[in-house]
Amino acid sequence: MITVKLNEANFEYDIYSLIKAFYPQEEILVDTNPKADQEKVSFSFAVTYAMEQITITWKIKDAETTRRCDVCYQDRKDTKNRLKRLLYEILQEISGRELPWGTLTGIRPTKIPLRMLEEGADETAIRTYMKDTYLISEEKETLCTEIAKKEHRLLAPVDYENGYSLYIGIPFCPSTCLYCSFTSYPIGIWKKRVDAYLEALFKEIDFVAEHFKDKVLDTIYIGGGTPTSLSADQLDRLLTKIEESLDLSDLLEFTVEAGRPDSITRDKLEALHRHGIGRISINPQTMNQKTLDLIGRHHTVEQVIDSFHLAREVGFATINMDLIVGLPGEHMEDVEHTMSVIKELDPDNLTVHSLAIKRSARLNLEWDKYQDLHMENSEKHMALAHRTAQALGMEPYYLYRQKNMTGNLENIGFAKEGKAGLYNILIMEEKQSIVALGAGAACKCVSDHGLTVTRCENVKDVGLYIERIDEMIERKRELFSER
Repeated sequence: MITVKLNEANFEYDIYSLIKAFYPQEEILVDTNPKADQEKVSFSFAVTYAMEQITITWKIKDAETTRRCDVCYQDRKDTKNRLKRLLYEILQEISGRELPWGTLTGIRPTKIPLRMLEEGADETAIRTYMKDTYLISEEKETLCTEIAKKEHRLLAPVDYENGYSLYIGIPFCPSTCLYCSFTSYPIGIWKKRVDAYLEALFKEIDFVAEHFKDKVLDTIYIGGGTPTSLSADQLDRLLTKIEESLDLSDLLEFTVEAGRPDSITRDKLEALHRHGIGRISINPQTMNQKTLDLIGRHHTVEQVIDSFHLAREVGFATINMDLIVGLPGEHMEDVEHTMSVIKELDPDNLTVHSLAIKRSARLNLEWDKYQDLHMENSEKHMALAHRTAQALGMEPYYLYRQKNMTGNLENIGFAKEGKAGLYNILIMEEKQSIVALGAGAACKCVSDHGLTVTRCENVKDVGLYIERIDEMIERKRELFSER
């Protein structure tokens, strides 16, 4: 346990997140009076905010050390960055570690260089700012800047102010994966209520058709859950409703997550292709059968391969595959095997996730069952992913981070030329409003050229979503009342 005592409540979350990045397995208490069993405390900090100065004192056993930095509280952003740099340097000394992302603990590091590009900054100025302000490694500085440059180019045709993107959530899955924290309901149990769920969705689509009739619809993304948990007829109904209700004449991209191979059939793929879906995902997460069995994915490696070839046969020219590095029980040779199979399949996009253990995931809730399993992710693992993507003719085009990621690394999307996913960039960089439909879906209303983002969420429970659909629509009406 690590405790941090503050003389006043200020920057608590920033302090907590940075210490957690160095010590992910430790319990951390940050408060004006943290109450802890002192026998369990590994070491402690005291942060004192005073006029134009912050003092950090840390105590390990009987040794106490103090360090200070000057600040100007009128500039809160600069004050926060100075505090985090001081704390980082102290943690670096105590732990003997460096973090690849330095003091950056947020999930959207590329927002910073992208904003600077839009303001006219050159690459040298961006790299210097990222290094000096956030202490990130040269490798991450290069990665972040290069992705921001690509995003800047890819987003050029998107109408931020007069356009919007649409997310439609299908919260059903064949089973719930060990690491998953998304809204997910077993399709076998909920099969009889899927049609009622679609009817509720159709009401939300009708609202979008009316409220956004004067706006440009740029991208649509149907995610989940696993959208292909629906039957071919249900998918056809949903896609027909979208086509009949919304103006798709300016649509730049339409993506459907086919997701789990155990939900994919020829008739479902043909339904998607018949409606002009341009991009799908087939997501194995790993190509090692023992890991698939452990994490609760009730399909085989062979099903992944067969589903991929079937999608090509049906006619899909853009297929993404998702992988997770750091899964329980996997060593470097397991990741190498996964990458070798991916090379043979030759997808058009590859999204490589670093395992992030969320509070609501079974992996966290049942931690005692899995804590002794090997879980590792490192720069070597991510370098292997980069090499695999490059061998397939792909370059990184979007990036984001999550809390509690193994190795303090990142999730990164790779794509071949012309195959990048615009929606993936838009949802991360928060440049355009996202209208989100379905149980657990979260809308983002973006204004002031991306400086202001306000949100509203639908209830997660499918039954409540169906019952309270009119309320969900009113939430959106209120959020987007100015648009």
